[in-house]
Amino acid sequence: MYVLLCLLLPVAAWSGWLIGRRSLARSSGARVNELSSSYFRGLNYLLNEQQDKAIEVFLQLAEFNRDTVETHLALGNLFRRRGEVERAIRVHQHLIARPNLSDREKTVALLELGEDYMRAGLLDRAETLFSDLVAMNAHAPSALKHLIAIYQHERDWHKAIDHARRLEQMTGESQAAVIAQFYCELAEQSRTHGARAEAHAYLDQAFASQPDCVRAHLICGHLRADEGDHDGAIEAFERAARCDVEFVPEILPPLLDCYARAQRMARAEAFLTEILERYQGISPVLALTRLYAGRDGERAAIDFLTHQLRQRPSVRGLMALIDATLDKTTGEARENFLILRDLTRKLLEGQAMYRCSKCGFGAKAHHWQCPSCKSWGSVRPIHGVANE
Repeated sequence: MYVLLCLLLPVAAWSGWLIGRRSLARSSGARVNELSSSYFRGLNYLLNEQQDKAIEVFLQLAEFNRDTVETHLALGNLFRRRGEVERAIRVHQHLIARPNLSDREKTVALLELGEDYMRAGLLDRAETLFSDLVAMNAHAPSALKHLIAIYQHERDWHKAIDHARRLEQMTGESQAAVIAQFYCELAEQSRTHGARAEAHAYLDQAFASQPDCVRAHLICGHLRADEGDHDGAIEAFERAARCDVEFVPEILPPLLDCYARAQRMARAEAFLTEILERYQGISPVLALTRLYAGRDGERAAIDFLTHQLRQRPSVRGLMALIDATLDKTTGEARENFLILRDLTRKLLEGQAMYRCSKCGFGAKAHHWQCPSCKSWGSVRPIHGVANE
C-alpha cells in the first residue's frame, strides 16, 4: 500500500500541474481574446466615425493593459482629431515618461506630441521638439516636414528654405518647386518695401531652383513695370503664360496694361490669339473683345464674342455680350436685357472661381498656397459655364 502511494504521488503532482497549466492557458487565451475583441470593437467605432465610443473602448484598453503603446498612440490621435488637444498632450507625455519604451516607440510618441503642440498653437514647443529629433536623426524627414510647416506659418522663409534643402538631401525627393515659392515670398516682401535690387536677387534664386516658375516670372514682370520697363515686363508676363497657361487669368490684367502703356497692341492681339488656341477659358476671349471694340468698333467685337460663345459657353461671356448690346436696345427689349443681366450677375455671386487640385478647396480669389491643405501652386481656375 505504501509503495503504491509513493508511485501515485508523482502522477498526481504531474496531473495537477497539467490541469493548472491548461487552466492558465484558458485564462490567458480568454484575456487575449478579450483584448483582441475590444481592440477590433474600438477600431470599428473609429472607422464608422463614432469617436466617442472608440475613445471609451481605448481608455478601457489603456487601463487594462498599461504596456500597450499602440493603444495610447491611438487614443492620443483620437483626442487630437476631436480638438481635445490638452488630453492628447497628457496621453503622449505620459507615454514618453515610461522608462521601458524602445527608441522607435519614444520617437513616434515625440512626433505625436509635436503635432499636439502644433494643433494647440504652441509652435515654440513644437519647434524645439522637432529640432531635437532632427539633431538625433530620429524620424528626421517627418520632423523636418513639420519644421518647414512651422516656418511657413511664421513666414520665416530663410529657415524654411534651409530645412527644405536638408529634406531634399535626406530623402532624395526634389523640393525645387517649394523652395522657388519661398524665394518668391521673399521677393514679394522686398518689392513691397521698395528694395527692387534685393527682390531681383531673390528671383534669381527662385529661377535657379525652378526655371519655369510661373510666379517668379509674374513678380519679375511687376518689378519691370514698376521700373518703367514695359517691354521687359511684357517679356516676363508672356514667359509666365507660356510656362503654365492655366494661370492666364492672373497674368492677363497686368500684361494688357503693359501692352497699352508700351503701345504694343499688335503684339497683344498676336499673343492673345496664340493663347486662345491653348486655353479654353473665357479670359482671352474677353480681352480680345475689348481690343476689337476699341480698334474695329462694337459691331466687330459683338460678332467675335458671339462666335466664341457658341464654341465655349460662359456666363461671364454672356454678361459681356449683354453689356455690349444694352446701349443699342430700347423699350421692352432693354428691360428684358436688364433683367437677364441681373440674373447672370446673381448666378455668378458666391461662385468659386478657383479650386485646389489637392484638397478641393474653393475660392473666389487666387492663392499661391492653398489656405486649406497648404500645398503650393495647386489652386487653379475652375473651368465651366459659370466659371473661367
